[in-house]
Amino acid sequence: MDELKYQIDLLSAMNEKLSSEEKMLRLICETSNNAFLYYSFESQKFQTVANWDHFFGFTVRDVHDMNRLYDCVEEQYVIPLREVLFIEEQKLQNQSLEVRLKDKRICVEVEVNVVYDEQGEPTDKIIRFKDVTKLVAQNDELTYMAYYDMLTGLYNRNYFVRLVGEMIRKAESANAAVAIMFVDFDDFRRINDGMGLIAGDELVQLFGQFLSDLMSDNVVVSHFNSDIYCIGIYDPCGARSVNTIYRTISERLKQPFILSGGQEIMLTISVGVAEYPEAATGTLELINCAEIVMFKAKNMGKNNVVYYEGAILDDFLKKVSIENKLKDAIFEQNFIMYYQPQFHTADRRLRGVEALIRWKDDNGRMVSPAVFIPIAEKNGAIIPIGTWVIEESLRAFSEWKRKYAYPLIISLNISAIQYRQPEFIDGLLRLMKKYGVEAAEVELEITESVLIDDFAEVTRKLAVLKDLGIKISLDDFGTGYSSLSYLKGLPIDTLKIDKSFIDTVITDENTRIITESIIYMVKKLGYETIAEGVETEEQYRYLNEISCDNIQGFYLGKPMPSEQIESLLADMTA
Repeated sequence: MDELKYQIDLLSAMNEKLSSEEKMLRLICETSNNAFLYYSFESQKFQTVANWDHFFGFTVRDVHDMNRLYDCVEEQYVIPLREVLFIEEQKLQNQSLEVRLKDKRICVEVEVNVVYDEQGEPTDKIIRFKDVTKLVAQNDELTYMAYYDMLTGLYNRNYFVRLVGEMIRKAESANAAVAIMFVDFDDFRRINDGMGLIAGDELVQLFGQFLSDLMSDNVVVSHFNSDIYCIGIYDPCGARSVNTIYRTISERLKQPFILSGGQEIMLTISVGVAEYPEAATGTLELINCAEIVMFKAKNMGKNNVVYYEGAILDDFLKKVSIENKLKDAIFEQNFIMYYQPQFHTADRRLRGVEALIRWKDDNGRMVSPAVFIPIAEKNGAIIPIGTWVIEESLRAFSEWKRKYAYPLIISLNISAIQYRQPEFIDGLLRLMKKYGVEAAEVELEITESVLIDDFAEVTRKLAVLKDLGIKISLDDFGTGYSSLSYLKGLPIDTLKIDKSFIDTVITDENTRIITESIIYMVKKLGYETIAEGVETEEQYRYLNEISCDNIQGFYLGKPMPSEQIESLLADMTA
């Protein structure tokens, strides 16, 4: 009796334990957000477990119901799913696959595990269905970020470089070409400054959407950054030739881009083109060559396409070399000053001198200011260079005053960037005071380019300088945007007639008429005139006859170092 009771209690305890374990396992399954399908090879029966209803609206009881699973997934997954579900034929223990369900639009990981007996025959199969929609979405987002630009949806720079590299490898074996079109908006800064960064970003998006339509198996488009795009073309010919693509883009740009706020923006672009293997054999080098010739297109007036040539690259590398050497020259103040005399036309007496910077590089070669000054203006080096020129010129001028007591004017060329500096006027006055130079002895030369970006602000500063007694001279008159009509609004004292007029004033009647008209009207406005580039006696006599006030040029004086200016002053005061 006791033995029977013991057995009953033992069975009860075991049942209770099994019930507890079954409950625990069921809770684990139900809270795991997974669904399970169990199959017994012995009974050939199926059983669904856990969150089956989350995935499917039916129950699988036998092998015929399995066909309903295939109807639930998108078509491209049917065959792979069938192969995974029947892996027992392959004697594999487990296999998995990601599929997408049609109706619920979720992504499901299907994992199959098969149990085999000692003879290698399958006994049990567990099929797990896991909702991996969020995980797949996160992976898709990471993949998108790795390959695509977030603003435009085009390929990003890194992936574009990879794709072009694949094009080049393919072209190498097929003896084909690969072209790169480096595309940049013209004057994009004005759009950002005038309409705001959001409008600028929208324009970048709209243009990127247009470029995406050009993509094909052999054409890839990337948004590099800001307003820069790159187009890679494998075997450029026919409909995918550079000329065809450029014409397509040009036709679109004849119409404005309309922003969400209703603003209409007309756009032009500058494009540089380089081809493998002519320009370069490496991906980054090829893209770099296209970028370099794009800058050439900018310098040629924008709204243009320029193709790679070896001379363009040589010129670019030369400028880079000059820029690097210029940094050292600034640090070491490795410049020298020359001064070109200006003479009164009537009596050939010395009026003043124009300060001209010169730079001799490490190899002892003179680098023309026409070469290094634009580079200095572009990279900001013109600020320390300009300050050095002003101080060195005023220092030399003060020495001449002390030694010779000759009434002289020192003319200083000032760039637009210098004028834009808030401390420019105070800095100039401080140096004048330091070297004892009077305001009436200083003449600042400006070009018309100074006035283009901010006419009102520059004019205001010029007026302040003029009120202080400093002379203002308008240089290179007759070139660029010259207009006699705006002269009356400028606070200037002197107008310099450009050398291009003087060169042909003797031989060309039209030039004479224009030159005489300029001098007549400018004198009526009360300005002093200086003719630049006077190189012959005949030019001098003619300018004297038409009452040009002053002359400057090789005829009476080339640019010379400070010592020769002192010799000239000594002759004038003898």
